[in-house]
Amino acid sequence: MNDLNKEIQFVKGIGPKRAEKLHKLNIFTLKDLIYYFPRQYEDRSKVKKINQLENEEKVTIKGVITRMDSYSPKKGMNIIRMDMRDDTGYIKLSFFNQEYIKRAFKSGDSIVVFGKVKIENNFKEFVPIEIEHYSSKPQSNCKIEPVYPLTYGLSNKELQGIIRSVLTKEEFKVKEYLPTYILEKYKLCGIDFAVRNIHSPSNKEALKIALYRLVFEEFLILQLGLFYFKNGVNESSGIEFKENEKLNDIIESLPFKLTKAQNRALSEITQDMTSSKVMNRLVQGDVGSGKTVVALLALASAVLNGYQGALMAPTEILASQHYDSFKEILERFNIKSELLVGSLTKKQKEKVLEKVKNQEVDILIGTHSLIEDKVEFKNLGIVITDEQHRFGVRQRGRLSNKGDSPDILVMTATPIPRTLALILYGDLDISIIDELPPGRQPIETIAIEHKRRNEAYENLVRSEVQKGRQVYVVCPLVEESEKIEATAASELVEELKREFFSDLRVGLLHGKMRPAEKDAIMDDFKNKKLDILVSTTVIEVGVNVPNATLMIIENAERFGLAQLHQLRGRVGRGNHKSYCILIYNSKTEVCKERMAIMEETTDGFKISQKDLEIRGPGEFFGTRQHGLPELKVANIFKHIKILKQAQLEARYIIGQDRRLQLKENQKIKEEILYKFSEREEISLN
Repeated sequence: MNDLNKEIQFVKGIGPKRAEKLHKLNIFTLKDLIYYFPRQYEDRSKVKKINQLENEEKVTIKGVITRMDSYSPKKGMNIIRMDMRDDTGYIKLSFFNQEYIKRAFKSGDSIVVFGKVKIENNFKEFVPIEIEHYSSKPQSNCKIEPVYPLTYGLSNKELQGIIRSVLTKEEFKVKEYLPTYILEKYKLCGIDFAVRNIHSPSNKEALKIALYRLVFEEFLILQLGLFYFKNGVNESSGIEFKENEKLNDIIESLPFKLTKAQNRALSEITQDMTSSKVMNRLVQGDVGSGKTVVALLALASAVLNGYQGALMAPTEILASQHYDSFKEILERFNIKSELLVGSLTKKQKEKVLEKVKNQEVDILIGTHSLIEDKVEFKNLGIVITDEQHRFGVRQRGRLSNKGDSPDILVMTATPIPRTLALILYGDLDISIIDELPPGRQPIETIAIEHKRRNEAYENLVRSEVQKGRQVYVVCPLVEESEKIEATAASELVEELKREFFSDLRVGLLHGKMRPAEKDAIMDDFKNKKLDILVSTTVIEVGVNVPNATLMIIENAERFGLAQLHQLRGRVGRGNHKSYCILIYNSKTEVCKERMAIMEETTDGFKISQKDLEIRGPGEFFGTRQHGLPELKVANIFKHIKILKQAQLEARYIIGQDRRLQLKENQKIKEEILYKFSEREEISLN
């Protein structure tokens, strides 16, 4: 029973049909099941007498059934009424369409019920959630009850029962994998105790002890994995670049003056590059703050020292855009840039690869193509990943392994709160570009309900186009499927042409298009051959069209705040007043709060902080994007002290055992492999 890798359908009592439901929750093995933790708990241990009950409280009561009857007010509805008493009084209970109650209970039975109290004009009623016969060991009531995230066709009670049936088997035990010295040093309970008490807490104290162990473990595994894969705490000798006067000539030749924030970031990068240690730096900057030019200057600095540089971008559109701007600025200084993307022909790729190998190329810009085995640099000195959250941990490592300890710079336009940066980039120095170039006008954001959608199209869009400006319309995020989103975007184009803009030039851009098609559409938009561009979120990153002044986002409630902010950043890039219209179709308080935040501020750091608070670390992370294991119980706000302890311990372990080869660290290594391989194929050899 201790084979945690056993497929879930072969676990006794589950079978193929139940397994199918569990698969929807990403539960495929026994280990997935026992690590599928509750999202919250109902405290049913609070037992009250009937005369102590208060309106609207959720509580457990015990007593005896004094009367039971049932009736059907209309077809398809059956109501069971029950009178119950204890030694302080009587109360009425009502059950709707629960026929089994008649068979399971009768007058005179002792029962224990958990539910909600309703008191109106001194009339007390109890709305039951859970009822069972009174016994010395109640199944659900009189204890702390876990509440799980669920899927259609699977109830909380059923999932609870499945997990409980596994944990109560005599032979079942979760084997410990943390070294004894860590358990003792941080006063952690064993993993078996933690797993049992996270699912079925014997009391509040046991739950607290179990949570502490699991929170610490999640942070420790996460940090160790990051340090391991990203060459964290890398004190090894790197390239000691020299400052070169020609870099100032390049800066002087730029068509704009660097902002103070850009100069500060460049100074921090130069300091790292001229030191003897490998640079590991993150450049964080809000949308449009000018990170790309800082990257360009860092790459130029390496080239002026006789080395090559590489820049990896997440999309071909962005890679091509970088290539064009690098070429325009650096060619006159005899610095040669080349582009390596999937859409090149085999012959074109081979030509680029040959030039890179012979150092006839100084800066290679591309997408994931850069990490292919065929790509060989002669003398790689610096690697940069742009919008780095789009790349997995291993992908970034593979790029830096193409050189001999090259300097590493990662850039993101997704502002990340300090607390979250501690997790994602605990091993990196951070530079922040928190200033927009002069001349940029703030973008005015207006959130409107779906019923006012036509106004936005009939008035605002037409008004901007008449001024000679251009418009983006972002299609709603349907689900994680490019095919479905492409269909939705195509349908939206047809609707706009039919209903509103038969006289305007409307283009379409989505992820299922071939790279050459995407480039052609973007070129048409840049060259003002299109008035309106309907797009999926492929335009979220880096697209730069200064003449576009209006962004309309359909079904804005489906996007995270950070993503809405990224999309909004596609406008406001020129000297004209720009607008972002968020059309939402939800009346929930959370939706209204999110829309209000977008209207109030264009500060990406404030927005991401709010996003993190509203959505929680698990969802905000976009762990699927980051290539990181999910945080199931750890919360970076509530558990910041534990996070810092786990980071210190992770640094210590890696410092003592860089490759995690010591006997006491073998099981930790296996756990890292399991947790990180959920997201990416990672080898720890």
